[in-house]
Amino acid sequence: MTVTDTTTPAPEAVPALRDARIPADGMYEGRRTLRRVPDDWQDRPYELFTLVPQGRVIGAEIRGVDLTRPLSPELREELNRALLEWKVLFFRGAGPTSGQQAAFARHWGELETNPLLASGSSDEVVRFAKGGSAAPTFENVWHADVTFRERPALGAVLQVREVPPVGGDTMWADMAAAYDNLPDEVKARIDGASAVHDFIPGFARFYGPERLVPLQDAFPPVEHPVVRTHPETGRRMLFVNTSFTTRITGMSGEESDRLLAYLVRQAHVPEYQVRFRWQPGDVAFWDNRATQHYAVDDYAPHRRLAERVAIAGDRPF
Repeated sequence: MTVTDTTTPAPEAVPALRDARIPADGMYEGRRTLRRVPDDWQDRPYELFTLVPQGRVIGAEIRGVDLTRPLSPELREELNRALLEWKVLFFRGAGPTSGQQAAFARHWGELETNPLLASGSSDEVVRFAKGGSAAPTFENVWHADVTFRERPALGAVLQVREVPPVGGDTMWADMAAAYDNLPDEVKARIDGASAVHDFIPGFARFYGPERLVPLQDAFPPVEHPVVRTHPETGRRMLFVNTSFTTRITGMSGEESDRLLAYLVRQAHVPEYQVRFRWQPGDVAFWDNRATQHYAVDDYAPHRRLAERVAIAGDRPF
């Protein structure tokens, strides 16, 4: 008599994730959610300049604004709305002097100094001379500026004065879009969590102990929420970065390292990014609360010369 085997074949073995709560690289199904503004945001036309989008959710060129002149209250209000909606604004060939660049930034608040970076024409103007004969730096990493401070910068205004013949672009990523697309189980783990930020990972390699010790006293580690709420738009944003975030509080070292490695990779997703190719005199103004940026280091042995001013911010919540 023939016996029919009715048992169900065993499924093929599937490699287990090290932590099933953290998706594997590339594990993403369907179309990403790409919200440029909050759902209840009221879009209005711009009346004092022309805005040309450079990306789906982030980046816009502003035409018709003279950065060498003071801003009227009405123009400042429209530019601020554009900054909140597009996170980084580009002004082609604006060419302000260092003083005019700083005066433009002051429309958004007091300027901050950074003793870790080389000053330009004043303490508030940081000069980046990179490539050529300049000492090598580690600019090609996704980060938000000075998150090791209790009050990280609100934003920054960068002008590139000298550009290489090819290369030297800068990229920005929208960290609200990065948060929107996290799996629900990851959001549940990080909503309400805090992380430690420290300047040491980003800067220790450039200084000897005699310089590091006083800097450690001036800039002790601080804690910020892993998910920050934007103080003007109310959007929730991923607020950890490779340069300065060292661990998530309340987790074991291994668990924190795995989760942080996954979270910082979210800035790498092309759908959340805009890339800008510089020309001499171009200016970029970005919201440091809502973005991360990456300066592409692909132009050696040529040189790129830029000046930046940073606007003091508030404590993340």
